[in-house]
Amino acid sequence: MIRTLRAAALAGAVAVAVVGCGADTEPAPVGDQIGGTVTVFAAASLTETFTELGKQFEAEHPGTKVVFNFGASSALAEQIKQGAPVDVFASAAPKNMQQVVDAGEVTAKPVTFVRNRLEIAVPKGNPGQITGLADFAKPEEKIALCAEQVPCGAAAKTVFEAAGITPQPDTREADVKAVLTKVTLGEVDAALVYRTDVQAAGEKVQGIDFPESTKAINDYPIAPLAEAPNGKAASAFVTFIGTDKAKAAFVKAGFDTP
Repeated sequence: MIRTLRAAALAGAVAVAVVGCGADTEPAPVGDQIGGTVTVFAAASLTETFTELGKQFEAEHPGTKVVFNFGASSALAEQIKQGAPVDVFASAAPKNMQQVVDAGEVTAKPVTFVRNRLEIAVPKGNPGQITGLADFAKPEEKIALCAEQVPCGAAAKTVFEAAGITPQPDTREADVKAVLTKVTLGEVDAALVYRTDVQAAGEKVQGIDFPESTKAINDYPIAPLAEAPNGKAASAFVTFIGTDKAKAAFVKAGFDTP
């Protein structure tokens, strides 16, 4: 009852943030039928791939509508713990998924469906002449990093510690997409984002690999929520994310698959 009341209080706020992949909301599923709205909270770095896969899921299950809320995994986990009405959670780090599990919001064992690693992103032409991770310690360079409490920021902290480098960021952003925007707009000389984000940005940015990235490979777990409003569709979506078709889309986007 308490969670139901919290969910009702948050429903309006969450609705403002979500992005739909389909048309008008369909009726809830009846019996064994899969239909209705599937609300998926997913890490910001999954935006492009999940949006496309959401369309494919809808095509395979007529009468469904996938609605996404993309953001920092830490923030999404907190919204779920506060009672947001969510069917599926896909996190960019096991830590944030575990917080939801510990809160009793997930009963099924989360499954790691992809892995990701960091890459240096620089504006097209590399105006700051960035060559590697050591440049992040130079005060004359304009640097953007994720906030340390979100997965991309925690991963960055790990690689800097592994390299023995103390970074000098000019800005820390709420999620990896916000960091990438700083690069695409030319507001910084370099940033650490996931290599999938560099690939998604296309010609707007250039990517620079660095050896320490192997020290902080992020596992991405996914699970249906225990009190999912649309439990059958939630389970179907999680199953779909593990199909060969979905795996091919993730590999194309630059993710590693388990």
